[in-house]
Amino acid sequence: MQHVDDETAVTGSWRERKKRATRAALVEAAVRIAAERGVEHTTVDAISEAAGVSPRTFFNYFDSRDEVFVLVGAEASARVRNAVREAPRELSPLVALRDAMAVELQEIEQQQELWRLHAEVLRRSPELLARSIGAHMADELGLAEAVAERIGAGSPSFSGDRAESTEAEAQQRRRALGLYPRLVAAVGTSAVRIAVEHWCVHQDEAAFEDVFLEVFDHLAAGLPEPPPAAKSGRR
Repeated sequence: MQHVDDETAVTGSWRERKKRATRAALVEAAVRIAAERGVEHTTVDAISEAAGVSPRTFFNYFDSRDEVFVLVGAEASARVRNAVREAPRELSPLVALRDAMAVELQEIEQQQELWRLHAEVLRRSPELLARSIGAHMADELGLAEAVAERIGAGSPSFSGDRAESTEAEAQQRRRALGLYPRLVAAVGTSAVRIAVEHWCVHQDEAAFEDVFLEVFDHLAAGLPEPPPAAKSGRR
């Protein structure tokens, strides 16, 4: 499986920005073609041509056609993990995670149509959906490990290529983690999903950034019951 390790996902150089743009172009081309023709009629040649690159370039980013649908957020996930580890020490793990995710979600309002099309493509392909769920679980496990490292509870046994873990190794990694890192990672990823879903049906009422921050404000406050006025509103 093609993977993106945390160090190479750090952005900054022109070369890395160009690589990010190429990867994004391949993903967008694949999603749009699959949404129109179906996954079974979407070829690497067609994706590469639509993205303006060669099939050889495609395989610099993905090992197979299916991975372009499954590993959509691999680079972003790696950047989030790295940012969580390197965030100022005075920030709580939840705030560090919120800030890291906020950076990666800055363009979500411009990408809403692509997100919708990608979800539709996965719904039409049970096999890709299952693989996508597996990739999401792997991302969450890696994020939990980043939180564990941040609080000094990481396991040096798994400092290598986490993206390539077998199921047995993944089980070992879970056993090495405490409850808190796993909970922070799970809550953070669920918060993003809820924020996106809520904003998609309330776009005329609030910007995505406001919805996203409100979700994390609720979490930071301990999820107290909102006042009556807030209950009756849609936010």
